Amino acid sequence: MSTTTKTTAANSEKYDGFTEEERDAMKERAKELKTRARRSAKTDPESDVLAKIAEMSDSDRVIAERLHAVIKANAPVLAPKLWYGMPAYARNGKVVCFFQSAAKFKTRYATLGFSDEANLDEGTMWPSSYALAELTADDEARIGALVRQAVS
Repeated sequence: MSTTTKTTAANSEKYDGFTEEERDAMKERAKELKTRARRSAKTDPESDVLAKIAEMSDSDRVIAERLHAVIKANAPVLAPKLWYGMPAYARNGKVVCFFQSAAKFKTRYATLGFSDEANLDEGTMWPSSYALAELTADDEARIGALVRQAVS
């Protein structure tokens, strides 16, 4: 093994930088910002969100489609948009909640996350993200209540 190969191997083991998935997410965010800058006022960002959902694997897509419907029904003030390549929902341009597919960062479950723009404060500690292995009717009702609270 050459010195260069040994050095590269040693460095890759110690490297604490961004993962490939994180770099991909940053590239997607840069692309979103460029697209938004070029986009006319008539273009609907929801179509971008629906296209991103359509690209997902079956299990992630089913959850994302249901989540999209629940959020739209319970918080019509939120505007769908892409955020780091993920479906997100914003008020006044600021993301309130988002869906992260399990495939996005190769995790075992998808996630519904809330930003600090969400009005979910409860005492001195409250959850800001939820693992989603699937969505039941009870889960959808709970998410609907969370989203309504988030925008209240």
